[in-house]
Amino acid sequence: MTDKAHMQPRHDWIAAPGRPLRGRIRVPGDKSVSHRAIMLAALAEGVSRIDGFLEGEDTRSTAAVFQQLGVRIEAPSSQTRIVHGVGLRGLRGSPLPLDCGNAGTGMRLLAGALAGQSFDSVLIGDASLSKRPMRRVIEPLAEMGAIIDSENGGLPPLRIRGGRALRGIDYTLPVASAQVKSALLLAGLYADGETTVREAHPTRDYTERMLAAFGWPIEFEPGFARLRGAGAAAQALRATDVHVPADFSSAAFFLAAASIVPGSDLTLEAVGMNPRRTGLLQALREMGADITVSAAREEGGEAVADLRVRTARLRGIDVPVAWVPDMIDEFPALFAAAACAEGTTRISGAAELRVKESDRLGAMSVGLRALGIRVDETADGAEIHGGSPSAQARLVIDSRGDHRIAMAMAVAAQCCGEEIVIADVANVATSFPDFESLVRSIGFGLRTVESD
Repeated sequence: MTDKAHMQPRHDWIAAPGRPLRGRIRVPGDKSVSHRAIMLAALAEGVSRIDGFLEGEDTRSTAAVFQQLGVRIEAPSSQTRIVHGVGLRGLRGSPLPLDCGNAGTGMRLLAGALAGQSFDSVLIGDASLSKRPMRRVIEPLAEMGAIIDSENGGLPPLRIRGGRALRGIDYTLPVASAQVKSALLLAGLYADGETTVREAHPTRDYTERMLAAFGWPIEFEPGFARLRGAGAAAQALRATDVHVPADFSSAAFFLAAASIVPGSDLTLEAVGMNPRRTGLLQALREMGADITVSAAREEGGEAVADLRVRTARLRGIDVPVAWVPDMIDEFPALFAAAACAEGTTRISGAAELRVKESDRLGAMSVGLRALGIRVDETADGAEIHGGSPSAQARLVIDSRGDHRIAMAMAVAAQCCGEEIVIADVANVATSFPDFESLVRSIGFGLRTVESD
């Protein structure tokens, strides 16, 4: 770390109970859809328009990578991108590393898309991303013929050799991961023959849906996807317009918060309702949450709906393992809700949480224990014994630089009796840059302070 980095102030939150959460809001665009829209639009032939694009650091990093690879991307207004696609073979190599920032989705999907290019590439990331495992995507891509070198243990940077002839494979994911599935499908665009990906537990199908929207023949159903590579055929992605729905993962914090803050009545507009993404909705309803789905419709090929959530008396549940892949990014929000529920919430089959931006099982367990909630960790889950969170004034909780931990602890703090400090929250900008102003507008007690 440079001296300049040492001198930069740390951003913390002061969080405390506010007032009942009320109003109608729309959370930012879906991060997963925004990443994929930029990628496929860049690889398509023609000009694509993306509306509802997430103006977060992660998605901007992905757009910047494609600009570095020769794709013209315009931003005529906030949340809009005009992408001048260069086709599958039109990217130009860069002599400089491609910086993915904090975006694990960006790095893993780029590994697939770049494995079939004629030029070498180096993918780098920030300190957090540089600790995230990439072997799970490197190994199946190697079976397709890619050569990707990494640091010890399969960590970034990733050095991708160009000019490799890829071949289609039939691959069963050992661990449910939409990112790995997507990387293989993107590499499959360049492979000879068919690429098939199978899953024991179906994961979100944004890549499959978007490939179809861009005109690529693909077969898919829950737990299965298959496509044939371009090979020598005149197959191409065709430019299209994409409407990005509001991000369910961002909405998750509001679903949890309005369920547990007394007197709340909050409506979230146009939330993405992809069935492979909404496991938290099932879990909260099973816990007794009062969430009404209305105005269900389709926008840009994705299901969306308005969600009205009112305060309810939650009870602990055993979260079915089958729901875990459909809510893997929403577990921090579930932990916050479970801390305020009656009884015990049990989670298992979620070892993936230990290799996110932080060890989210560990981080949430430590944070909730600091608020007086008993949490028993296991290797792949936790038992959360709900109650009434409380804390000594100005207690400091480390978010570990993880945006979802920071936001989840801000939710839990709304039910504490004292102000707490949530440390190191700058990374919230990766997915939700306006979180503080939006939550304050509906009743959260939250403000930012700088620390040396």
